[in-house]
Amino acid sequence: MSAGTPSTHPVVDELGYRPFDCDNHYYESEDAFIRHVPETMRPRVVQWAEVDGRRYHVVGGKLSRAVVNPTWDPIAKPGALHGFFRGNPEGRSMLDYLKEHEPRPAEYQDRDARLAVIDEQGLEAVWLFPTLGVLYEEELKHDVEAVGALMVGFNRWLHEDWGFDYHDTIFASPYLSLANLDLAVSELEWCLAHGARTIVMRPAPVWTVHGPRSPGDPVFDPFWARVDEAGITTVVHAGDSGYSSQGYAEDGFVSFGVGAGTGRYRPSIKAFNIERAAHDWLITMSLEKMYTRFPNLRVASVENGSDYLSHMFRKLRQQREKTPRWFDEDPVDLFRHHVWMNPFWEDDVDEVVEIMGADHVIFGSDWPHVEGMPTPLDYVAEVKGLSDDDRRLVLRDNVRGLTELRPV
Repeated sequence: MSAGTPSTHPVVDELGYRPFDCDNHYYESEDAFIRHVPETMRPRVVQWAEVDGRRYHVVGGKLSRAVVNPTWDPIAKPGALHGFFRGNPEGRSMLDYLKEHEPRPAEYQDRDARLAVIDEQGLEAVWLFPTLGVLYEEELKHDVEAVGALMVGFNRWLHEDWGFDYHDTIFASPYLSLANLDLAVSELEWCLAHGARTIVMRPAPVWTVHGPRSPGDPVFDPFWARVDEAGITTVVHAGDSGYSSQGYAEDGFVSFGVGAGTGRYRPSIKAFNIERAAHDWLITMSLEKMYTRFPNLRVASVENGSDYLSHMFRKLRQQREKTPRWFDEDPVDLFRHHVWMNPFWEDDVDEVVEIMGADHVIFGSDWPHVEGMPTPLDYVAEVKGLSDDDRRLVLRDNVRGLTELRPV
């Protein structure tokens, strides 16, 4: 689709263009983590198992309960938790919001069906990200070879089933891990050769055979130098970043807890794990002077929230004052130049635009996930306070620009 494609969607008619959604998802097919993984490696990567009549993934030899039903059939409807994240004015339990399920729609796993839905939704194009694919590196991090097999096999499946640039409308992002530097560089080259327009990784330290390292550690410079040269946007997307609750709650990738013996969801420190992980990854890239070392680097933070920006900028300014010889340029100015933020829809989007500038804020609906928007253009209501020009930057032009390679 193009921005000028005729539409009968009332929001598009009002805007005069089709928005570009930076955060859409697929639900992985049953062989996504198996099809291109060597048979000898599958016991160390992902297998299927049946427990009490339900099918689960076994990841690294351990039963994974990252999601209740990795077959995705039946499945909760898009935006099922919208009311909960809006503030839960009805005081309903999270389980109550998730009671209603439907058979898995074809567009969750079929790219041609998805094209038709994208058109019906009034969108120009979408960035497309994993659901489970951003969770399993954490469960395999102590087996670097398994992480590599997962990454390569998953990207081959993704290219076959979705493509990296399908009809200039669906831009699926290959998943990259720096755990094995040589493999990361070769996989990046493969992705570029096969038309990738963005790459995605989790906001987390890199677990190598020598233990965890910062993603900005100079040991990874060959990878970042090639990203810089190719001019491809790096998306850091919410996933399982391994953030422990330090004993305040049971660990595991969920953003809520269940009260002991009550069966009811209650607040938990894990509700902040996504934002904690993103804050630490983003500020580390600034403290490591990545944007001075690699001046063509573009980073998009997607589905990581944004409420921490003011605090982060204050800390960066404090660090510059305390260590004036370290920073060659103002780290806040560099951040605003090299990073694009996708606020949660429940964040104060106007405030994020004020902090970052409208040219560095991007719209993402998280469709069709339960915590996202029921329909992508519901997000337009969150930017109604912006000027027409700023709204167009956020809803379309910024993401379109980031989708274009900018080689040097």
